[in-house]
Amino acid sequence: MNVYLRNNIKIIGKGSHTVVLSHGFGCSQTMWRYIAPALAKHFTVILYDLVGSGESSLAMYDYQKYDTLDGYASDLLEIIDEVSDGPVIFVGHSVSASIGLLASIARPDLFLYQIMVSPSPCFINHDDYVGGFSASDIEQLCETLDSNYLGWSSSMAPVMMGAPERPELTEELTNSFCRTDPKIAQHFARVTFFADNRAALPQCFTDTLILQCSADFIAPSSVGEYMLATMPKAELVLLNDDGHCPHMSTPDACLKAMFNYLNKATPPIGLRNVC
Repeated sequence: MNVYLRNNIKIIGKGSHTVVLSHGFGCSQTMWRYIAPALAKHFTVILYDLVGSGESSLAMYDYQKYDTLDGYASDLLEIIDEVSDGPVIFVGHSVSASIGLLASIARPDLFLYQIMVSPSPCFINHDDYVGGFSASDIEQLCETLDSNYLGWSSSMAPVMMGAPERPELTEELTNSFCRTDPKIAQHFARVTFFADNRAALPQCFTDTLILQCSADFIAPSSVGEYMLATMPKAELVLLNDDGHCPHMSTPDACLKAMFNYLNKATPPIGLRNVC
């Protein structure tokens, strides 16, 4: 198995520390282009596509393996073992934040820091936990996706992106959804939106930055507060942004929060002359 071909791995920059960027549902590594060049000035940056997304090998999509997020976490560990000689700084958007969570618990030696962008360990409300959706909401979302994937893509993209003043970002996300194989997207959607990884949060002892938007329909502020209270070594930064993709809609604010966190981290990264 060639993980470079399986996950369409790209490497940019060269630094003493390695940053791994992992995208969200319906997206690809291209969504990191608003922040990846700035990171590559200081780090070796690894970009990859989740199997079934982007330019990954669709032939490697195994419905049994990827029936839980553990399959993607296993891939991530293989990628880190392949591309890095030491622990990495992992940046995961949305569902990839949960993938990184699971991977860091399985192999904490491979993770120096985690940065979670718009994470949600569970999208469904449970008792006093407010994930943002009822189980019937998620079921209806998945049924709509199953019956009219293109329609779902065009209606969901503006909700996820926010940033109505930048329609080109919504168009980009819509097109990314539409390029994904519908059957894989239907399967991955259920794996993503029905997952419940709340029990994993207290098991993660990797230093973690949680980046959350002030108004996110997909992951409301209650989710970030819950994660902050539940994870042993977490810090929460609220970005003044509407939407679920701040690395695209407000990349400068994302970068500033990341660099501020890494500059004061222990052990220190030693960044200089950054925003």
